[in-house]
Amino acid sequence: MISSPRFALVAQTFDRDVELSLHRRLARRNELRFRPTFEGDLSLDALDEEMADRLAEESFIRRARVPLARPLASVPQDPDAFVAWFEGLAERGPGQGDPLFPWLAEEATLEQMRWFLGQEVAGEAGFEDLLALTQLKMPVTAKLEMARNFWDEMGQGHEVGMHGPLLTRLADDLNVQVPVEQILTEPLCLANLLSALAWNRRYAYQSLGALGAIELTAPGRAKFVNAGLRRLGCPPETRKYFALHATLDVKHAASWNREVLRPMVAAEPRCARVFAEGALLRLHAGADCFSAYRAHLWQTSALACA
Repeated sequence: MISSPRFALVAQTFDRDVELSLHRRLARRNELRFRPTFEGDLSLDALDEEMADRLAEESFIRRARVPLARPLASVPQDPDAFVAWFEGLAERGPGQGDPLFPWLAEEATLEQMRWFLGQEVAGEAGFEDLLALTQLKMPVTAKLEMARNFWDEMGQGHEVGMHGPLLTRLADDLNVQVPVEQILTEPLCLANLLSALAWNRRYAYQSLGALGAIELTAPGRAKFVNAGLRRLGCPPETRKYFALHATLDVKHAASWNREVLRPMVAAEPRCARVFAEGALLRLHAGADCFSAYRAHLWQTSALACA
């Protein structure tokens, strides 16, 4: 384990400005980390900067993990009991049943929906890329299920069905791009969390849990967002991204639990708690986003009615 004095950051309580600065910095690092390039040289200064960012990222992840020690102690390690515990996160997990989503479905104006989607797009780390990174050297059964999931994300080989471009089309059709200075800390934090878990093999099992939590919980939220977009007059082609996730991810979640999580816990019971940790990290980060979105959107609604 790294014992650098820079990990004194773990003990600090970050204020909002410092936290936002950190996550903008990590977002830039992830853009550099994942973007293909023709640059072959790496200067010592660039390497020092990368190491400083990695230390900051590690400190961020460690801080996020600390509050989970107690709830993780009671996670069952029996395969069937663990899957039941995991599936229960759809109802009792952090952020589930958040009132933001019925409000988006029933009350949000088009401008409010556009703001929400802009924040969501800013926090989108790219499920297919996270999946591609996470599956490296995983067991065969799990890898095969992840491959099937990846193939669906890629539109089963057809560009018109690829989930990433569908989200891009939604963003373009509704013009939801948010200037970087208007992106909240929370969606940046969520994207940075998922990126850190996926690229770093020390957190590969946590990434499996986080991705499984996405598949498990996304359909309910997507259903509400799709309903709100339909109410606001958005055509099916524009809202196809959310329509797909409202239905397809239900199948993915069941397969993920059966083909990825259960057999890996059966083979190695220690997987249960790290899968659970990844799921809870993801769900807590999502819950923070929903709370921040409500604070902004409902404040603007109140001001508009004043």
